[in-house]
Amino acid sequence: RHCTDIICCVIFIVVILGYIALGIVAWVHGDPRKVIYPTDSYGQFCGQKDTLNENKTILFYFNILKCASPIVLINLQCPTTQLCVSKCPDRFATYTDVQASYRYRPDQWNYFRQFCKPGFNNPRKSVAQVLRDEDCPSMIVPSRPFLKRCFPDFSTKNGVLTVANQTTFKDGRGKTRNVTDLREAANGINNVLDARSVGMKIFEDYAISWYWILIGLFIAMVLSLLFLVLLRFTAGFLFWIFIFGVIGIIGYGIWHCYWEYDHLKGIPGSDLTVYDIGFQTDFKVYLQLRQTWLAFMIILCGVEVIIILMLIFLRNRIRIAIALLKEGSRAIGYIMSTLFYPIVTFLLIAICISYWAVTAVFLATSGEPVYKVMANQTLCKYANLTCDPETFNTTNVTKLCPGAQCTFAFYGGESLYHKYIFIFQLANAFVFLWLVNFAIALGQCTLAGAFASYYWAYRKPADIPLWPLFSSFGRAIRYHTGSLAFGALILAIVQLIRVILEYLDHKLKGTQNSFTRFLLCCLKCCFWCLEKFLKFINRNAYIMIAIYGKNFCTSAREAFFLLMRNVVRVAVLDKVTDFLLFLGKILVAGGVGVLAFFFFTQRIPVFAQEVPVLNYYWVPLLTVIIGSYLVAHGFFSVYAMCVDTLFLCFCEDLERNDGSTAKPYFMSASLHRILGKKKLSPKKA
Repeated sequence: RHCTDIICCVIFIVVILGYIALGIVAWVHGDPRKVIYPTDSYGQFCGQKDTLNENKTILFYFNILKCASPIVLINLQCPTTQLCVSKCPDRFATYTDVQASYRYRPDQWNYFRQFCKPGFNNPRKSVAQVLRDEDCPSMIVPSRPFLKRCFPDFSTKNGVLTVANQTTFKDGRGKTRNVTDLREAANGINNVLDARSVGMKIFEDYAISWYWILIGLFIAMVLSLLFLVLLRFTAGFLFWIFIFGVIGIIGYGIWHCYWEYDHLKGIPGSDLTVYDIGFQTDFKVYLQLRQTWLAFMIILCGVEVIIILMLIFLRNRIRIAIALLKEGSRAIGYIMSTLFYPIVTFLLIAICISYWAVTAVFLATSGEPVYKVMANQTLCKYANLTCDPETFNTTNVTKLCPGAQCTFAFYGGESLYHKYIFIFQLANAFVFLWLVNFAIALGQCTLAGAFASYYWAYRKPADIPLWPLFSSFGRAIRYHTGSLAFGALILAIVQLIRVILEYLDHKLKGTQNSFTRFLLCCLKCCFWCLEKFLKFINRNAYIMIAIYGKNFCTSAREAFFLLMRNVVRVAVLDKVTDFLLFLGKILVAGGVGVLAFFFFTQRIPVFAQEVPVLNYYWVPLLTVIIGSYLVAHGFFSVYAMCVDTLFLCFCEDLERNDGSTAKPYFMSASLHRILGKKKLSPKKA
């Protein structure tokens, strides 16, 4: 053995050091509080501890009617003063009325001034000056907090939109307006906050259900480990249980969809189509439609039919694959430590994901508060220009653009660091993909080395080396870090290109250029195929690296041509085995998913009181299902790697040996009966 792909190893180490430096710089400049807390017009956080706004957790808009302006969509800011308050208004009131009665109704003034600028307590100041300087809002309306922002408390009475049972209100400027104006204003800013509203609700659901999600993932891990241990003794029986279990779970899904479809029959509004109601942020609305459950039922029926047909036509090959898995079970039985190696891969990937996510958040929240001129007048030449709130009132902007305000816009900066934050985010994503692929490659090479030591042991288990898994891991790290990094780099580049193509496709969805859309579609398809091909080549290249210790390119070439010379065996055995293991993953994910569904929908009486109150119950449910599948994938990948390694070793064994006394086969007699045709020569004692 000798070190392979040394140049790539050095580059990989340098990139890791640079990645650590990028994280440190992002940590210094970033501030995640900018994501958690809303920000007022002075760039201060609402609800931040140990500040004047500690007990003021909600953002209040002085004149929400201005939020109906198109400038909201341009600047992503409502052009009115915004303050942090402890609670939203609960009544209609105007500054004009409050000022006129403050002498004999001081309680009304004391209530109203909590929505004025901090420190303002001069009811004798003229109304015109107060409104000009925006010391106080011209009016307040009954509101309720939504996304930590005060929005009018809308309700419908006899089909008529109302606020606090009123259809009109005074705007404090001498006009009586309809509450529909408030709806238009609220919709104006909701268009900006709509996506964030879903994101915040999802974040809240994760915050109160994370421990139940972890319990679900732990159950998936236990089930996966249990199945792997049982496969050592009852591979065939358990895999048929897997197959019928998946069929049963999908069958239950079909029955449940039909039950929901039939249960909604006759309920008003249930016969509407998805097209009729359009996009809704409350996804529960879609579950009240019969069409939704009918679509689910049709999809599940299609999946059920496809699985059954595949089982019918591939039944003989499935029996062959099960026999190969039993040989893999025997190998794992001799090297039981391989069952727990996926935990190492899982921890490495979890570290990569955590570091990437934290770095991305700190990069996104880097920068100082940037203030811009917000003006209602479309002809104001200073609109959208940066300004300084401390000196704004001394400039001519307020004279040339009456009503203009210098308000907080976003976080940014003009330094070299802030100009290249987007590039840093791309670098963060690229190195993340590289590290994740390296962690996967390290696991594949380590497992392949351990299972190869089993296959090439002439007398099993006597000739199997001591601690084969640890020895294989040591060889992979000591000699082949460069080769593993090289393979991971190629895959990461392709994956980054796919991410960029998806981003461009999302941005160009509204374009009318058919050629551009066609070209993007072709590129996405080509790079998807390329990624799948590279994963297949890399996987087998790592097996050859573990066996012979050659560099990545040589190993990839030899593995590719070896598989091409045995292409029929690859198609029949390797892929059928992958299919069976995939069914096992589906069973684990489906079983845990059904359990999570009954739990989060409060259908398990014993735990009904423990279920957290959620905005969307599908958020933890999907997380548990996807997470369970990934956990099962990690553990079942041990079996997949074992079968792939034994199969490649078998092909190499057939080509290098002929079963004679001089060149005996290293395969076991049972494996020879499964895949070979020649008689196995008697082994030397």
